[in-house]
Amino acid sequence: MLAGLSPDHYSRLEQGRQHTVTDDIVDALSRALRLDEIEDAHLRNLAAPIRRGQPSTWESAQHPDPGLLRVLTTMDHVPALLLGRRSEILACNRLVRAVLGEEIAGGAVLVRWLFLDPRARERIVNWSDYASAAVGAMRYEVGRHPADARLIALVDELRSASDDFARWWDDHGVADRTSVDKKIAHPVVGRLAFGIESLVSPHDPEQRLVIYTVEPESSTARALPMLASWGPASAESMG
Repeated sequence: MLAGLSPDHYSRLEQGRQHTVTDDIVDALSRALRLDEIEDAHLRNLAAPIRRGQPSTWESAQHPDPGLLRVLTTMDHVPALLLGRRSEILACNRLVRAVLGEEIAGGAVLVRWLFLDPRARERIVNWSDYASAAVGAMRYEVGRHPADARLIALVDELRSASDDFARWWDDHGVADRTSVDKKIAHPVVGRLAFGIESLVSPHDPEQRLVIYTVEPESSTARALPMLASWGPASAESMG
C-alpha cells in the first residue's frame, strides 16, 4: 500500500514472477521500505535483467592493478592489502601479516580465513561485527554477479562449514565494501585499534586497496614500528 502497488503485483515481485521491473516501481519500493543507500543499490541489482545461463566474466584470472600495487609497495608503516573478486588477497605487505597472522598471504581468500580459521576469532576482538559485515558485502556481491559460479560455490562452502555465516546469510542483510573498524588482540604487543580506508582502482572497480589507519601518538601507532622491524615490509603478491 505504501508503494502504491496492488497485492497481486507485490506478490509477483516477491515470488520472482515479474520479469521486468520499472525504475518507478523500484523507487516506490525503496521509499516504502526505507532502504539506505547500499540496500537501494542491492534492490536495483536484483531488479535488473539477469542472464543466469551465460558464463561470468569473473572466471578470468585476477592480476593486481599496477597502480594500486605500486601504492601498496610504498606503504611500510601501516598494514595494507589489495583485495580482488570474492575477497581474494591479490597482494599484501608484511605488516598486515604481522598484525593478522602469518597465514594471511597473497592468494588467500579473506572471508574463508575469517570464518574457517579459528585464529581469526582469536585475533579480531570485534569479530562478530567484522564477520557479519563481510557476509553482507558478499551478499551484495552476489546481487551484482549472480552468474559467477565460483562466488556461488564459495557461499555454499561457507554456509555448510560455518553456522555463523549461514545465520547471517539467511538474514539477507547487505553491506558495502567499507569495512568496520578493527580491534586486534596481538599475542606480543597487545591490543591494537585500526580505522579502515579503501581505495578503488579506476581501471578495475572490483579491486580495492585496504589500508589500516591509526590515530597519531596512539598505543597502536607506537607498536607498529616494532612489528615492522620483525621482517621485510615489501608487498607479497599472488603468483
